Amino acid sequence: VQLVESGGGSVQPGGSLRLSCAASGFTFSSYVMNWYRQAPGKERQWVARIAGTGGSTNYGDSVKGRCTISRDNAKNTVYLQMHSPKPEDSAVYYCNAARQWDDYWGQGIQVTVSS
Repeated sequence: VQLVESGGGSVQPGGSLRLSCAASGFTFSSYVMNWYRQAPGKERQWVARIAGTGGSTNYGDSVKGRCTISRDNAKNTVYLQMHSPKPEDSAVYYCNAARQWDDYWGQGIQVTVSS
């Protein structure tokens, strides 16, 4: 099982950034996919969730209205589009695949929002 995040880096406040997470080694469409983030000195925070079919999405209060989660089951990939990011969105972002008894994590990717 592998989850590999990409697309991170530095972005200016008010810009945009799209994170990708490529999955392999499991039946991607059977899993809920999540994005989490962790800033230095803080606990890991849930960001967004998308159902296996892609028909249902949920967002954390801190990003609601500023992020869009989506998935392409044909490509085994989940995305997180960040709109108008703020400096407080700076963190390591993690991709997570979850099902009843299974829980997989990516290695994380740094996002820095700074002018």
